[in-house]
Amino acid sequence: MLEIEVPGGVVHVPAQGDRGIAVVAQAQRGAVSRAQLTALGLGRGAIAHRLRQGRLHPVHRGVYLVGHRVAPPLGREFAALLAVGGGAVVSHRSAARLWSMLREPPGEGEPEIELTVLGGRGESRRGVRVHRAGRPADGDVVVRNGLPVTVPARTLLDLAAVARGRELEWAFEEAVRTGLTSPGELARALDRLPRRRGAPALRALLRRDEAPALTRSEAEARLRDLIRAAGLPAPLANVRLAGHEVDALWRDRRLVVEVDGFAYHSSRAAFERDRARDAALQAAGYRVIRVTWRQLAEERERLAAQLAQALASPG
Repeated sequence: MLEIEVPGGVVHVPAQGDRGIAVVAQAQRGAVSRAQLTALGLGRGAIAHRLRQGRLHPVHRGVYLVGHRVAPPLGREFAALLAVGGGAVVSHRSAARLWSMLREPPGEGEPEIELTVLGGRGESRRGVRVHRAGRPADGDVVVRNGLPVTVPARTLLDLAAVARGRELEWAFEEAVRTGLTSPGELARALDRLPRRRGAPALRALLRRDEAPALTRSEAEARLRDLIRAAGLPAPLANVRLAGHEVDALWRDRRLVVEVDGFAYHSSRAAFERDRARDAALQAAGYRVIRVTWRQLAEERERLAAQLAQALASPG
């Protein structure tokens, strides 16, 4: 039984040759390195023979895809880690996509893979951007889907240094709403790494999104005040609909407004319950708009315009 090192740990391989290659490639989403092939008993001639036959396809120097030219999901990340070598972990935008904080940009082709080499060396290459950092703190890196990846709090701190437009805000909101991390965890990451290039941007975002401890009744009162000030028709409040009690209902417009008084403090379970609730209301033929405390406090005019536009539509 051979032990072959892979980015997420070690794979136990029962045999050399093609059987061993298949086991290692399966663990790495189709990617293998020349060093791994050598450990599996293949010499230069055997590797060259498989390249001529189309059984191996080069993707980076010394890294190949087995049996196909197009990498399956996560195959590009494994190939990049194999190409860069020791100490590399998935980070920045690539980690944010792996954690589902960000989506792949539409219509832009394959995004480059971003890695961080922690306490070592590594060079960027086509399709792979390498960042460098010191030795990781305990708990900064975990294995997800077989890939070493920065934890969500560290991912956001790294992303803050390179984010374009609203990328950081989108990733932050998604990560905290879904329970991947919390403002407290992010504050601790900033305390541990106060000089990281992204620290000021993430710190500013945390300060902006420090939510007041709104009760449900306080949040609903703010919504009623906004509706009244905007001259919009008054909704029904706290009525049962499709098996749920809703905060505000305009029945003739088939419109429901729900107030997220604890938008950044709710658990993952609460987030999922809210989404299941929205799905049930939508299935019953109602549109659902969710309103956050920040919209009620800081974006009143924009929110009023959004509600007015929704009420102008018959639904």
